[in-house]
Amino acid sequence: MLAVNGNLSGAVKEGVLNLNADQFKDLPLAAQQLVTVTSGILNAPALVILLLLTLVLIKGTQESARVNGIIVFIKVAIVLVFIAIGFQFINPDNYTPYLIPKGVVGHEGIFEYGWGGVLGGAAIVFFAFIGFDAVSTAAQEAKNPKRDMPIGILGSLAICTVLYVLFSYVLTGVANWQDFADPTRGKEASVAYAITTYMPGYGWLATSVTVAILAGFSSVILVMLLGQSRVFYSMSNDGLLPGVFAQLHPKFRTPYKSNWILFVFVGAFAAFVPGSVAGDLTSFGTLFAFVLVSAGVWMLRRTNPELKRPFKTPLVPLVPILGVVVCGLMIISLDATTLRVALGWMLAGILLYFGYGAKKSKLRKGAHQAKKD
Repeated sequence: MLAVNGNLSGAVKEGVLNLNADQFKDLPLAAQQLVTVTSGILNAPALVILLLLTLVLIKGTQESARVNGIIVFIKVAIVLVFIAIGFQFINPDNYTPYLIPKGVVGHEGIFEYGWGGVLGGAAIVFFAFIGFDAVSTAAQEAKNPKRDMPIGILGSLAICTVLYVLFSYVLTGVANWQDFADPTRGKEASVAYAITTYMPGYGWLATSVTVAILAGFSSVILVMLLGQSRVFYSMSNDGLLPGVFAQLHPKFRTPYKSNWILFVFVGAFAAFVPGSVAGDLTSFGTLFAFVLVSAGVWMLRRTNPELKRPFKTPLVPLVPILGVVVCGLMIISLDATTLRVALGWMLAGILLYFGYGAKKSKLRKGAHQAKKD
């Protein structure tokens, strides 16, 4: 396809050529027959999932934790079953070459093959680590935050990282890596494709893994909506956002209006923005937040060393510096379109802050009042 029209090289994403309607019309008829055409108005299943999770969050934190616990149990159990059974079907030849070699079509960029490709791939799937930091936003609802937060965040991070590595190792051993880049071989459902193709007799496991993937997405959405509504609640109490975000439900005592506003905005994004774009933007947001947090830890350790810290980041400034450098490199490895859209999103946030938050900040008003006194 690239040989037919070299101008399409910028449309390659993750080894797949993505065309808009105009680019498709410009292709020769013979080439058009090779293209899989997909169309739709909105992603209705995503809206339904968001609505159900929003209702759960409005009901209360305890109910949300119970639902999330059930979802996590289901997906972890299925992942462990796949790892245990999949080890029997590993083909060692699939690990050669271990890294994507230079010259593969669709992987020409420095962050698309070799060790650069490892960094680029890590940036794309970084949103898989997005739920751990969100736990901290619910610290005020924990019984013993000083003890519970570090255990919950670091413990779950360690367990999930081991599961991610084992799952990836088994999956890329069962099927060749090129199967996951081929849209005719499953693409988003490539795990199910690998099982049905290379693990005969385990069709039930393919269905189970699909259920686990949906459950995994749902649990992450639940945690992120919980965390974001609590962030908005705190920001509203500080004057950085309108008071509507801090209004609590008269019965459930949850920031229900914040949850509904999030449903409208997140629902619009999920309904009309392609999943690949949304995933990359989510990874960018998470990586950029980690850069800011890492830099903030170092700065606060220098400017406010006397602050009481129930949990202290070890090896400062080494850990913060590594966090900034590694996350920064992963941000750079994302495609140009994602970076441009993310920049526009950041500018909108900056305008909101200086146009509203900075003027309404209770902390700033308190500082001004203190100066007058």
